[in-house]
Amino acid sequence: MKEFFKVKHFSKKSKARVGEIKTSHGVIKTPAFVPVATKGTLKALPPQFIKEIGIQVAFVNTYHLVTHPGGGVIEAAGGIHKFANLDIPLMSDSGGFQIFSLAREKIQNSKFKVQNNNLKLKIRLFQADVRGEEEPLVVKISDDGVKFRSTYDGRLIEFTPEKSIEYQSKIGADLMMSFDECTYYPATHEYTKRAMERTHGWLIRCINYKRKTRYRNFLSPVGPPPSAASQVAKNLVSSFSSSRRSPITDRQYLYGVVQGGTFKDLRKKSAEFVVFQNTDGVAIGGVSVGESKRKMRDQVRWVADYLPKDRPVHLLGVGQFDDIVDLVKYGIDTFDCVEPTRLARVGRIYEWRRVVRVEGLPTTRRSGDIHRLSSIGGRETRDRTRRQDFDIDILKGIYKKDLSPVDENCQCYVCQNFTKAYLHHLFKQKEILGYTLATYHNLWVMERFFEKIRDAIRKDLI
Repeated sequence: MKEFFKVKHFSKKSKARVGEIKTSHGVIKTPAFVPVATKGTLKALPPQFIKEIGIQVAFVNTYHLVTHPGGGVIEAAGGIHKFANLDIPLMSDSGGFQIFSLAREKIQNSKFKVQNNNLKLKIRLFQADVRGEEEPLVVKISDDGVKFRSTYDGRLIEFTPEKSIEYQSKIGADLMMSFDECTYYPATHEYTKRAMERTHGWLIRCINYKRKTRYRNFLSPVGPPPSAASQVAKNLVSSFSSSRRSPITDRQYLYGVVQGGTFKDLRKKSAEFVVFQNTDGVAIGGVSVGESKRKMRDQVRWVADYLPKDRPVHLLGVGQFDDIVDLVKYGIDTFDCVEPTRLARVGRIYEWRRVVRVEGLPTTRRSGDIHRLSSIGGRETRDRTRRQDFDIDILKGIYKKDLSPVDENCQCYVCQNFTKAYLHHLFKQKEILGYTLATYHNLWVMERFFEKIRDAIRKDLI
């Protein structure tokens, strides 16, 4: 485990730490941002720009890659790194989140046409499906796994913990997530508890399958058989001890996912259980799914004391600057989020002067003089969980004739070569180059932001 993750510095002010995650495709300096390359590409960004920007690691989506082009195609190509020409460490999710958010995110209408024929499938409300309130048509969840229809062609696809690990092994990402059930806000305590226990049983099955297929000769399976997973998961939580299970050793490292919704007791139980399994890393899931910022941050704070000091911790789906500054204090090492790239494609351009003034981030006004700015523009902010704006809308008319750099305080290629007026023009004309330049800039700003985060932790300022 020491070769995989090493902490270089623990902050004296909080649980924040600076470290390194070592993979076969490179070293990730933490804390780090993980941009989302859903279908094997950072949308609108050619691969040659990735290292120029300083991107250390990216996140690919198992559900989308399995539905197209298929795990077999990617495996035949030598894995996702070769298939997509991505020469950096990669994370893959389990497919769970996309399955459980399928109807909510991709299906806005009640019908869609299946490719190559006229069959139309009726899509019912996803929320009712996952809670068992109606007969599920898109998603069927049981302790065994999940069945759903592909939104690409309507075919029935099954995900189980074993299949999730199999798919992720074929994809070949360096860091992979255990199969979990993500509950949306608001879900009842009863349903969230059931989903958490199911997630724990699935984690045991993921570990068993990974060890069986990779190291069947000398690693004994852990946990219960699949049929007893949910009940034994509960028993293991209550009988938690200081002893730890032997770590999984592989060039593909497995993270166990903590769930529990917005309920403190469930979050603590889940964190305790997942850490006990001694997976290579720990991920916190089921956050930022509709709850307030305050509730989202609470879910991380509740489990902070359970998080391991010797293993990396990933926070799934969080990537706003103010959240990052607040949550690294609890020992979070990596964050993935679509925000910087998604905002870029709709013309929302990060402004560095706003970003460095995010509440909680130490910054320098004068040489050698460290100040903490409470909010954008130096205005006092009473509610630290209020959403802050860190970008400009390049589509606004005020930028039509603005010949100043995209961001006068940024040193990236875009800001050194193009004006706001030009970017405004590209977006108004829906030119693809506009999306590329905006994405480049936003990710550049995010990488520089994390450099400041790491520097502040080294100086014990966070």
